[in-house]
Amino acid sequence: QVQLVESGGGLVQPGGSLRLSCAAAGSIYSINSMGWYRQPPGKQRELVATMTNGGTTNYANFVKGRFTISRDNNKSTVALQMNSLKPEDTAVYYCHAETTTWYDYWGQGTQVTISS
Repeated sequence: QVQLVESGGGLVQPGGSLRLSCAAAGSIYSINSMGWYRQPPGKQRELVATMTNGGTTNYANFVKGRFTISRDNNKSTVALQMNSLKPEDTAVYYCHAETTTWYDYWGQGTQVTISS
């Protein structure tokens, strides 16, 4: 079992920045990759960015150049630095972890609202 706890969401004006963090607990040795997904209002959940234990990253096209994913040395936390935020970035952001046996774990979600 892996537990994921997110922090860092909130309300910010367009053009602003936010940093999301996620801490994993439990069977962290089984984690192969961690990342972030989001679910905008009325839409399906979509990938934002992921990073494997080896450092390989995958970004959605709509965040390239604006968002940066990072993980700590012991691979148990993942952060998402979000810059140049747009109203369309408004969503519930979910931390995700995939294990070496391709099992998915999700955090409870944190609301990010971009509005003036």
